[in-house]
Amino acid sequence: MNTSLHQIEEAAPDARRWLALVVLLTGTLLPPLDFFIVNVALPVIRADFRASSDVSQLVVSVYAAAYAVTLILGGRLGDLYGRKRVFVGGMLGFGLASALCGMAPTPGFLVAGRLLQGVSAAIMAPQSLASIHAIFPASEKGRALSLYGATFGLASVGGQLLGGVLVSMSPFGLGWRSVFLINLPIIFFAVPAALMLLRESRAERSARIDILGAFLLAAGLLAVVVPAIEGRGRGWPWWCVAMLILTVPLLFSFWRYEKHLEGAGKTPLVLPSLLLARGLQRRLLATFFFYALAAFFLVFAVYEQVGLGHDSLKTGLAVLPLGVGFFLGPLCGPRLARWFGPRSAVLGMALEVAGLAIAASLAAIGLPTWLPGPLFVIGLGQGIALPALVRLTVEHVDARWAGLASGLVNATLQISAAVSVALIGGLFFTLAPDGASETKVQIGFAAASLAIALSLALAAVLSWKRSN
Repeated sequence: MNTSLHQIEEAAPDARRWLALVVLLTGTLLPPLDFFIVNVALPVIRADFRASSDVSQLVVSVYAAAYAVTLILGGRLGDLYGRKRVFVGGMLGFGLASALCGMAPTPGFLVAGRLLQGVSAAIMAPQSLASIHAIFPASEKGRALSLYGATFGLASVGGQLLGGVLVSMSPFGLGWRSVFLINLPIIFFAVPAALMLLRESRAERSARIDILGAFLLAAGLLAVVVPAIEGRGRGWPWWCVAMLILTVPLLFSFWRYEKHLEGAGKTPLVLPSLLLARGLQRRLLATFFFYALAAFFLVFAVYEQVGLGHDSLKTGLAVLPLGVGFFLGPLCGPRLARWFGPRSAVLGMALEVAGLAIAASLAAIGLPTWLPGPLFVIGLGQGIALPALVRLTVEHVDARWAGLASGLVNATLQISAAVSVALIGGLFFTLAPDGASETKVQIGFAAASLAIALSLALAAVLSWKRSN
């Protein structure tokens, strides 16, 4: 009887699922949008507060670190307490944090608001991917995931462009504060829509949150992420080195504790047996190398402004070809998946490697006017590869743990972004320090682009082996 009811539920998917997808994609859009939108506003924020460069670093790094270390816990909360409920709660928290950032009277207040933004984003974001897997039948899941991937393209490029427009126009005289307050009208409409349209879903078993596991994991990830973001800019002080050394015992303690809980029949934050199943480690490693492209946005912005002398708005416009490709790529995904199967992820990464190599060559020989072509190819490849890689990772996980799996994927992406920005950004600024000539900036951009291409090539090899 239970089997029949389950089959009936699968045969009759939620009639409002496509409207619900719009709401879910709003929750997908806001976290990366707020990661990118603030970059253009940082010089104005520093000038307004008369603050040092450390404030600029903290405004970005606190958000990234809080987001990365809370994502797995966020996915777990949705599995246990209901993805709709947690999604709405995360969105309300994100709105509150955005208001605090937009009205911040001091730099410290702004950094605290960014911390709350990162935590709220990490609670909200995993519910989108997990809910897509819960409410869409297999025949429509590929199309829904393609739109999910396109949303990241829109957020990454649209964030920088929107930030430039808002700072330049200063609506209502708000200046840089508008880049945070723009979230409020979006959330004002999204929360009631979520309450009306989203169907509740959760894991079949309910259990208490693994508080100690969450603490150990957060501490271990922070010990990696914070030095990766802050170390180079601060000259690698002793506390950065100490945090890196502590990473191994913290993560080892976390793993041992999670194995103990699972062996005792309890529900740990991360299931060790899940990580050991069906090549998930290899797919997460591919995801880590894949998202080195996050560093490209940083080095491209500096190359445009310092190497080519463009302002922030023109820099935002210059990256649009990448955004167009990133938006179109996922829309091609379902057809490519039918033709190439799981190897469509490898195809997308190959396009990115080619685009990055061409962009590096054009910059090195001083032909920046030809960059829109390879930028489009890079975005197209990213848009094809991202949803395909997500499918490879999440679809082979039991539906009960969809939230946990999506949290693992998103956490891997964010940790990759933080580490790649630190390492590849460090390479770029070593070759093109402050006051460097245009030629050195071009060489730095070319070298960074090739380093990103190498990382993507490693991700493609890992994904190819998985697809065979």
